[in-house]
Amino acid sequence: MRGIQRASELKKVQRQCRTGRVSLGALSEAAAIFEPERLREIVRELSVQVGPAAMSAEQEALRTLTAVDGSLLPALPRMAWALWQDDRHRAAKLHLHFEVARGIPVDASITCGQESEIRQLRCSVEAGRLYVLDRGYVAYELLREMMQAHASFIVRVKHNTAFTVQEERPISPEARAAGVTRDVIVARLGADHSKRLITQPLRLVEVRNGDDTIRLLTDRLDLPADLVALAYRYRWSVELFFRWLKCVLGCRHLLGDSFQAVQIQVYAALIASLLLVAWTHKKPNKRTFEMLCFYFSGWASEDELLHHLQQLPNGSG
Repeated sequence: MRGIQRASELKKVQRQCRTGRVSLGALSEAAAIFEPERLREIVRELSVQVGPAAMSAEQEALRTLTAVDGSLLPALPRMAWALWQDDRHRAAKLHLHFEVARGIPVDASITCGQESEIRQLRCSVEAGRLYVLDRGYVAYELLREMMQAHASFIVRVKHNTAFTVQEERPISPEARAAGVTRDVIVARLGADHSKRLITQPLRLVEVRNGDDTIRLLTDRLDLPADLVALAYRYRWSVELFFRWLKCVLGCRHLLGDSFQAVQIQVYAALIASLLLVAWTHKKPNKRTFEMLCFYFSGWASEDELLHHLQQLPNGSG
């Protein structure tokens, strides 16, 4: 925070931002005055403006694939609102919706570390999206609500999940090459004594993953089994984005103690990521981020920045 305040005293910063010196007190007070939800709206707006990604014909069915996951941001002991696990631990949690094809965040919410990821997803399901989820999101009520909202899902379920087979599907050569070992239509999900049942026909795809086999549940009966397996592998892209957000954009270190301050910082980092993609038309990485920092610091010319961008391979930044 002090570094930002000192930067506001620099003449070049004042010319570029068209503002004067900002006091440390004003910066500290801003976290309580500004509305973080306005920044969340900007994240959503910018995500719409980023152009579509180039995809092969077989992957076109995964254009709306959206990986959803949560990630903890360690907080200080004095941040009482950020309770996590017990009285000795504090953390904020970022709940992120990451569109895989375009490589961008499309929505996010920030809560305390104890907040349920399932509850956050239930509040933000968007019709027309295909959500890919890990085991932590397996809740029959959530899956029912997603289908009612005209959204689809691919979620990893436990090996002991009870189900009733309606139809065994043949495995195509492409699916077998992708590691698919079984593809079945499920007539009933859940044990006979369970009250949380899904009676709508679903699909269970078993995929070999090294020495293990994972079970993927989806409502997309039309999607080839090899694409179901591929979609789940793409879920890892949200984990890579978390690393980018924390390690490159610096969200491992929180600038403020209040809940609003953490929200503002994280939303600002997401906006920065979206602006990078909107400007470069490529997925950002550390080298491009460094070059942009050099440019804004006055060390790199506009021609040198454009030369760097032109040298980037397609699909990366």
